[in-house]
Amino acid sequence: MAAVSVHKGVPMWVRAGKRPAVLAVAGLAAAAAVVVTSTTAVSAANEASAAFACRVTYSANDWGSGFSLAVGIANLGSSAVDGWTLTYSYAGNQTLQQGWMGTWTQSGKRITVTNASWNGTIPAGGSVSTGANFSYSGTNTTPTDFAVNGAACTGTPPTTATTPITKPTTPTTTTTTTPPPPGPAPALHVSGNKLLTDGGKTYRLLGVNRSSGEFACVQGKGMWDSGPVDQASVDAMKAWNIHAVRIPLNEDCWLGLSGSPSGAPYPQAIKDYAKLLEANGINPILDLHWTHGQYTGTSSACTDVNATCQKPMPDRQYTPAFWTQVATAFKGDNAVVFDLFNEPYPDAAANWSDAAAAWKCLRDGGTCTGIGYTVAGMQELVDAVRATGAKNVIMTAGLTWTNDLTQWLAYKPSDPAGNLVASWHTYNFNACVTVSCWDSQIGTVAAQVPVQAGEIGQNSCAHDYIDQVMAWLDAHNLGYTAWTWNPWGCSGGNVLIESFDGTPTKTYGEGFRAHLLTVNP
Repeated sequence: MAAVSVHKGVPMWVRAGKRPAVLAVAGLAAAAAVVVTSTTAVSAANEASAAFACRVTYSANDWGSGFSLAVGIANLGSSAVDGWTLTYSYAGNQTLQQGWMGTWTQSGKRITVTNASWNGTIPAGGSVSTGANFSYSGTNTTPTDFAVNGAACTGTPPTTATTPITKPTTPTTTTTTTPPPPGPAPALHVSGNKLLTDGGKTYRLLGVNRSSGEFACVQGKGMWDSGPVDQASVDAMKAWNIHAVRIPLNEDCWLGLSGSPSGAPYPQAIKDYAKLLEANGINPILDLHWTHGQYTGTSSACTDVNATCQKPMPDRQYTPAFWTQVATAFKGDNAVVFDLFNEPYPDAAANWSDAAAAWKCLRDGGTCTGIGYTVAGMQELVDAVRATGAKNVIMTAGLTWTNDLTQWLAYKPSDPAGNLVASWHTYNFNACVTVSCWDSQIGTVAAQVPVQAGEIGQNSCAHDYIDQVMAWLDAHNLGYTAWTWNPWGCSGGNVLIESFDGTPTKTYGEGFRAHLLTVNP
């Protein structure tokens, strides 16, 4: 079966593919599989004798005869580290199968991991990640003898023995504490053309889309398309340095109009996932993806009145109520961002006959050429959110499946909270795909308000296009979330992972992960 979202008539390949086996995570002992995330404070000196304090995180997804491993090395010192080698040992018969993001070798029970060419430097306060697959039988105990660059794990920089000049003094005791885990996702607001935390720090939403909430309920696939939304799956995201997850939603399922789960169970599942992400330092972006309203015109993705595909605009009969309920549910939680409508295309519905009328339809709604139902415009949706008292950051889109922002500033909705962000999507098959176009169109908007690239991708399974996009967005201090964190196979493009343990696809996922590990939010 296939669920299809359309970008200017081009399928987004949102399709059901191979499904991962249900994975558990290895515990500290060889009992039934349970979730384990072991954090050990360590310190090490690099091979040039410079010492640094660091933290190693070890997280395994275990399925009984093997496991997929994510390991992180955080530099807690005050200076960068150039080059790292991690060592540790297993107590059982764990056997290395494949490693990534570093050179993995095994000698007996001893594991050695050396940095790759691109992740050898760990900046002060920064971290790197690596991972591997192992097979085993029997027990799978978490290792405890982590060392980096030959230094045992002590929690502080290794000390150097010295010869006392005078008589020995009474030794002192140093108490080492494990650094606290990362804090919750920051509350956000807009100031000028910047997105800021409550502490006033400029912040970028860097991460991925986690598709399925938009279609699983209306396609009989259950919530999340049978994929995990647990701590282990979030740990896999954190190993990629993901700080934002865009969650596509379905209007019918939230409002209980159609689909299953529908009504109360659906909003509860969204709330639970959002809270889990926030607790792990990841900002949720709630995106209204599929909506009610029958549309059979240009670039129609389905003829169903129910929310079974992307429609050109929201329906006034239901969408304001949807956002009223969502805003009420998340009011006061300003770590959550609202993306009002995924990819408007009223210009296509009108056969691109009147650009000004399309922009007016986008903002004001009402009767719009080519659309048979009464449209809810972005202003009406902003008003619905603010009427609840919610001050969350709001993303509003442009035209042509959110690739066109040429008149966004002229037709932007009025926001009494001043927390408006322009939403932009870019794929290699869109119209605006060059640096000159980005400079003239997207850059003009970004000079006045924050721009968030809610979807970036390319349909070739390569990463040359998104590399250019990310370089431009990085240079302009803008955020982006790639499509998509779902293991659907990359033959159709835009699929980041082979499984929910975070194994990247070749080469699209590998390229995005490698870049994400080099940047900070």
